[in-house]
Amino acid sequence: MPAVIRAALAEASDSPGYPLTAGTPRLREAIREWVHHWCSPGSDAFGVLPTIGSKELVAWLPTLLGFGPGDTVVIPQVCYPTYEVGVQLAGATVVRADSLTALGPSRVGMVWVNSPSNPTGRVLPEAHLRKVVQWARERGAIVVSDECYLPLPWEAAPVSILSVCDGVFDNVLAVHSLSKRSNLAGYRAGFLAGDPALVEEILAVRKHSGMIVPGPVQAAMVAALGDEGHVDEQRERYARRRQILRGAFERAGFTVEHSEAGLYLWLTRGEDSWSTLDWLAERGILAAPGAFYGPAGERHVRVALTATDERVESAASRL
Repeated sequence: MPAVIRAALAEASDSPGYPLTAGTPRLREAIREWVHHWCSPGSDAFGVLPTIGSKELVAWLPTLLGFGPGDTVVIPQVCYPTYEVGVQLAGATVVRADSLTALGPSRVGMVWVNSPSNPTGRVLPEAHLRKVVQWARERGAIVVSDECYLPLPWEAAPVSILSVCDGVFDNVLAVHSLSKRSNLAGYRAGFLAGDPALVEEILAVRKHSGMIVPGPVQAAMVAALGDEGHVDEQRERYARRRQILRGAFERAGFTVEHSEAGLYLWLTRGEDSWSTLDWLAERGILAAPGAFYGPAGERHVRVALTATDERVESAASRL
């Protein structure tokens, strides 16, 4: 844990009152400054809202936005499983599609995009994001972009969906997390930015449902968003691990696909993912089966860069 963040949490630990669901003024300003710097929104006309990490938001957002039976939510072909879980919790219908034109006349209420992607590390070009926003606005759908891995570019420079809105954020939201950039997974710290009307709607529901970021964590978020030194160190740490693991897997006969940004390598040996997992397990290496992320991923595995340096080097030597 970065010392500057731990110090901020400790200093704010005498926190007997209820925290603000909307976030303290300091936190809201810190989020806005970060979004301006990293997402290039082109306008101040966006709303912000802290969340209890990003996973709970992903899981509950379709419900918070009022979607339910009779509504359709589009998720990527290969993606984080919680997108689908969130649609199921709302009682809506999930459709997997990377090409929105393939949906035809379907009535879509919400579209998830994820760039850089979990699990593939794929980065969506700016032109693609513009097309998604245009397509959704023509149909009155909401676009939500999961951008948790935006601060971890390797071979491509990811852009925020807020940067392609030309300063008008109607029906567009971006989801961010401090778990990756700041090692704050244990603090549960994330935030939402975009259409101010949607942000206000979501805030109203969260106030009544107790979805509140604890006060000390809000103070820690201010410290984290205001310091890029620890993020640079974290990024360098992941870059070293990535170089070691990528080389080792390629020498062992794996093909690395996408993996242009983020925390993962998306690998294949041209076989069922469970067979690949068995091969890796025999060498004491744990990976995630691509089938967890959708039928289109069943011949891949996801390898994370999050083990310690020592374990990464040991895994590379066993490969």
